[in-house]
Amino acid sequence: MKPVTIYTTAWCPYCSAAKSLLRDKGIAFTEIDVEKASGSRTTMVQRAGGRTSVPQIFVGDTHVGGCDDLYALNGAGKLDPMVAA
Repeated sequence: MKPVTIYTTAWCPYCSAAKSLLRDKGIAFTEIDVEKASGSRTTMVQRAGGRTSVPQIFVGDTHVGGCDDLYALNGAGKLDPMVAA
């Protein structure tokens, strides 16, 4: 199973929704709060190709995007195979 990383903030409803989807699917993830982890926002922006909003979600080194992107990937039946590969 590929590692899943999600960059978040504590107050973001989209972050909560993305984490809920991952939890409901039984997908383990590493959460990085960009307001608490020093330098993590800069790392997130670099990894996400300049995107500054949260959440930013990665499966392995592949940038999935934000919450809507994650839900679209799941709706298309592509999230499970991506994580399992």
